Amino acid sequence: MVRIGAVGYLNARPLTWALDRDHDRWRVRYDVPSVCASLLHEGSVDLGLIPSIEYLHSEEYRFVPGVGIGSRGPVASVALYTRKPIEDVRHVALDTSSRTSVTLIQVLCRHYFHIAPSFVPHDPDLAAMTTACDAGLLIGDPAFDADNEALGLRKIDLGETWNQMTGLPFIYAAWTGRPAGIDDGVVRALQQAQADGVAARKAIAEEYGAGDTTRAARAAIYLRDNVKYGLGPEEAAGLQMFLDYAAEMGLGPRRRTLAFF
Repeated sequence: MVRIGAVGYLNARPLTWALDRDHDRWRVRYDVPSVCASLLHEGSVDLGLIPSIEYLHSEEYRFVPGVGIGSRGPVASVALYTRKPIEDVRHVALDTSSRTSVTLIQVLCRHYFHIAPSFVPHDPDLAAMTTACDAGLLIGDPAFDADNEALGLRKIDLGETWNQMTGLPFIYAAWTGRPAGIDDGVVRALQQAQADGVAARKAIAEEYGAGDTTRAARAAIYLRDNVKYGLGPEEAAGLQMFLDYAAEMGLGPRRRTLAFF
């Protein structure tokens, strides 16, 4: 049985949907992305669906080829919400659930927005974040569900901004682990699970909607149009560029070239 650390966000469900239906092969536990990363670092799971920035933290880590959660343009669920024009932002409250998104906003502030705000960890409460600071970073379902217009906030989609800056996709998370115990059969099964989950996006959206047809329809559009699944050559190029920016800025311990199982 393979021990899997996964996240429960809607955008991850196409990668975990099939795993939840095969209890004989996979032991899956759900946590926020940062906890998934910690479990993998300490060896409590064999594979983690972890923030992509965590790859820099171990020379042993490998990615499962062809499998990832990304975007090419607006992603809708990773965003900066601001009550000021971006050039006037001086303090950013950070939802620290995913270290990739925290790193991404720092990269974009330096290389795209050309600002140098201070960053303050904060619980993912958008109203409180933007009361305490000029802007707040939210990720995952809290960002997807946020009503920024009701709070009078501008939403800056970080997936769209990355694509505007680089012309490349962005990879937020991917199956990551150490070579020991991960054979070709496990890799193929995870690739097939992604294919099965992508084919089941409508059912996943209905499950997420929990009887609310409007919520389910919105989730279906999100899974179809915003989140992109896979880790091909262009996604790998975007991921490598992001990791290089992070290492250059001291936001990761070392530079690493992508390696796969």
